[in-house]
Amino acid sequence: MKIFNSYSQSLEELIPLQANKITMYVCGPTVYDVPHLGHARCYITWDVVYRYLKFKGFDVLYARNITDVDDKIINKAKAQNVNPKDIAEKYTAKFHEATEKLNLLSPDIEPKATENIDEMLNIINELVKKGYAYESQGDVYFEVDKFPKYGALSKQNIKDLEAGARVETSDIKKNSLDFALWKRTKDSNEISWDSPYGKGRPGWHIECSAMSRKYLGTTIDIHAGGADLQFPHHENEIAQSECASGQIFAKYWLHNGFVTINNEKMSKSLGNFTSIEKLLETYDPNTIKFFILTNHYRQPVEFSEIALESAKSGVQRLKNAVLDVKATCEIDEIKPILDKNNQYIKAFEEAMDEDFNTSKALSILFELANKAQKEKDRHQSDAINLIAILLGISNVLGFDFAKEESLENDLTKELMNLIIEIRKIARSQKNWDLSDKIRDELNKLGIILKDTQDGKTIFEIAYKK
Repeated sequence: MKIFNSYSQSLEELIPLQANKITMYVCGPTVYDVPHLGHARCYITWDVVYRYLKFKGFDVLYARNITDVDDKIINKAKAQNVNPKDIAEKYTAKFHEATEKLNLLSPDIEPKATENIDEMLNIINELVKKGYAYESQGDVYFEVDKFPKYGALSKQNIKDLEAGARVETSDIKKNSLDFALWKRTKDSNEISWDSPYGKGRPGWHIECSAMSRKYLGTTIDIHAGGADLQFPHHENEIAQSECASGQIFAKYWLHNGFVTINNEKMSKSLGNFTSIEKLLETYDPNTIKFFILTNHYRQPVEFSEIALESAKSGVQRLKNAVLDVKATCEIDEIKPILDKNNQYIKAFEEAMDEDFNTSKALSILFELANKAQKEKDRHQSDAINLIAILLGISNVLGFDFAKEESLENDLTKELMNLIIEIRKIARSQKNWDLSDKIRDELNKLGIILKDTQDGKTIFEIAYKK
């Protein structure tokens, strides 16, 4: 399979450092506020990559960190007159709640920055000892000029960066590009740790380098995150990690595109974000996931109600196929199939093996759904098999159609069967007003009645109220 390496700017064959084993590190959230759709785009993307690599038979070790010490957390704690730990814990819980609702797999390892300070200081000490970092007034900075490859990931020229007015300058740094590894504590009440340089806390970039090295090793297979992290975060990670170890930090760099609103990046700083929690009040997790996966992960995705409604319709088409086949064939459960010799599974693999082409993979689900609908009245075993394959593929993509069948419990079935029987009696008595009223009122509730060719009436859920 081929993946796009941001470092080489080309498609490359995925060849793990160790046969059949993959180490993958994803930059996790800074927990100072509720997660938004931009976060959903990021973590849905890497969840699908994780699931697919496991489907391919790789033994994947997936780490995604929690940044629970940062200027944003500290500033919010000061504004609310609370402990930074309280802010971090509150929004870590919010993040976990969102990922659970979106049906994302938990990473194998989820380290917190505050639990790995010693590892960060070890790397800082190594960099100082080797001459790549220096102390200045209690802060410690990485000296960018000492790393000739700086800018290789983001394809930026170091001289242009030095001349750019966007880079913060400081009279305590040798170069305006030098970035903080350790920040001295300016307030005695501020969160801090002891170090050889005095009380302070780590810089943001060193956190990921330390946690990646501790839990996955000096060199990892895949490092992933949002496109906005290429510079300076990932660029700085490479510089400090490789100077400390003398080895390549990551073999493959993967980056997902932004969620945009009116072609502008969705972000908290711009105030144009939509929280996952708010979005889930209107749309189910499958719809949000479908909206994200319709677009290639490296491309920006434009947020709009029209796009989400389209995604909602797409999910319902797939779900209707599942429900129709179950009802027609009178079975309660269809077990997913993932037979790699099947033509549809092979087509799915071909799509995903080309840099995780989820939009093409979704088209295969629709092909299966359409064919199953045609076969259900003629060849029921074929229809069941097609739906089983659809469910197998959808599981790899992280959809959970079974979870959305909240109206499919025994009590609801009995109630719906009673309503359908009352409507049947009304129709037999040619009481069309009552028959139509039952149908129309159920439709308002998102429940659609369908009269089949053999005289049966089945129901399906059009959307979640």
